[in-house]
Parts: sequence; C-alpha cells; structure tokens
Amino acid sequence: MQAKKVIIASDHAGCSLKEQLISYLEDKGYTVYNYGTNDPNTPVDYPQKAFYVAKALNRYEAPFAILICGTGIGMSIAVNRYDFIRGALVCSPETARLARAHNNANVLILGGRVTDADTAKQCADIFLTTAFEGGRHTARVNQLEKMPHDF
Repeated sequence: MQAKKVIIASDHAGCSLKEQLISYLEDKGYTVYNYGTNDPNTPVDYPQKAFYVAKALNRYEAPFAILICGTGIGMSIAVNRYDFIRGALVCSPETARLARAHNNANVLILGGRVTDADTAKQCADIFLTTAFEGGRHTARVNQLEKMPHDF
C-alpha cells in the first residue's frame, strides 16, 4: 500500500482550519507536510503559499495537497496557474468527490472563513480516498493538460 501523504498550507485566514485538518489527518495515519502559516495573527500572502505547494507537488513530495485561505478563491486562482495542477475549490463532500472522480483534481481548496471544520474533514476524507473514474472524463482532463498558455 502506498504511504498516505498530503501537503497542506494556508494563509493567515485559513490557519485555524489548517491546524484542525492536520491533527485530523495525522490521527487517520497521514504524513502531513505543513507549509504554514502557523500564525493566524501575521498576514501571509496566499500566492506565496500556493507557489511553495505547487513546487512540492512538482517534486512529488505527496500526490495531493490542501490549500486554505479566507474564501478559497485566492488560493484557487493562484495554484491553478501551474499547468500540472488541477485545484478544486469545494464547498461540500459531494463537490470534493466530483473534483476527484470527474476532474482528477490533485489540490483540494477550502475557505477557512466559509467552511466549518466538520465539513472540511469530510471533504478531505472524500477527496483523499476517491479515485479518478477515467472513462469519458479522461479526454476532458487530457484537454486541460494540452491547453496552450499563450495566444
């Protein structure tokens, strides 16, 4: 069985939820690579955290990552700038499942100010254990990977 590993990071607005998820995931046997921030009182720019997580995924430190900012929107915009990232901002267990099953997402994005801890835990569980369905979804995911970056 492959080791259960996940990368996690947040800005200051997502720090509290991130800490709760780290404890939860470690209790479930995951090795969690914490890329900070660890201080909710010191402002941190979400693009920097997204960059470091993308870099870690590119180095294959873990197959999946979780990013958290206030709403999740900023992290979503930032991390999806990298062509090997398929980051999904989710709001429910069902959107977490579909992000993996249909979109083969590799980054779960949550809003620390808009997602309660129980929902976030459910989303993480489902995201980290749901397989990509392939089939008709494969062609679409392949199209994403081949999209041009210039016009």
